[in-house]
Amino acid sequence: MRWILQSSTVAKGRFSGWSRVLAVLLAMLAVCAPGFAQQDVKGSADHPLFPKRMPGFFIYTYDQVAFSSRTFQTKPPQTVEGKYTRIDYVQQKEQANPGDLAIRRNYENAIQAAGGEVLYSDSYRTVLKATREGKEVWTELITSPGVARYQLYIIEREAMQQVITADAMAASIDKTGFVALDIHFATGKAEILPDSQPEVAEIVAMLKKRPTLRVGVEGHTDNTGPAAANKALSEKRAQAVRAALVADGIDATRLRAAGYGPERPIADNRLEEGRAKNRRVEIVKD
Repeated sequence: MRWILQSSTVAKGRFSGWSRVLAVLLAMLAVCAPGFAQQDVKGSADHPLFPKRMPGFFIYTYDQVAFSSRTFQTKPPQTVEGKYTRIDYVQQKEQANPGDLAIRRNYENAIQAAGGEVLYSDSYRTVLKATREGKEVWTELITSPGVARYQLYIIEREAMQQVITADAMAASIDKTGFVALDIHFATGKAEILPDSQPEVAEIVAMLKKRPTLRVGVEGHTDNTGPAAANKALSEKRAQAVRAALVADGIDATRLRAAGYGPERPIADNRLEEGRAKNRRVEIVKD
């Protein structure tokens, strides 16, 4: 193939366009080249909402950001903020291309089976929405016509976390005798997630400012699942927060831990919004 470069501004613009096309072609050739590593890129994983990818595909690129936004091409378009994940799937060589429509239908069926909905679909783009663990999860699936490849852009909707300050905690305890916290744990476990460490640090700061204050750390859950298991989990989570406070220098004799499971709801458990409020840790003045 011969490439002829012209000196005019128009020719330069065309060359810029050809450069982009060439870059895409080279990327496709790299994927198809013999010996190309056809396994998931290190550190990647399927999203929990879609644990089963299309058969014969691997994760070529993967990106995850704690907080970002994406405008989903619904009618009208909607911008959603929260945890962002991008997964790029490419088909392994010597596999039959299932076709764009089959890929889209598989994901549409999966979201509907999970109680979600299809918000928009055209010949290469599908927008899906579902609720998982109390959060809206928005997904944009983009297929590439004629190429066995597709991308998922996923936003787990949530507001930018505003950590309650030590002074605000103290004010709430003075006024009501307790403060409800939004401490996040690994699903079904008592492991405090990293995004909640700043809030734990504020509890420590509040207790250090008030060295004579004794408090209870109380765990609560919603009513989903067996009550006994929920109570045991809430107890373990309260103990985990207490242990974190002790590790940061708070005298253990000032801290009591207890778990009440679903026994003390503060919102309607029939609604997901209410269940989310009931899953909480409270610091209570003793």
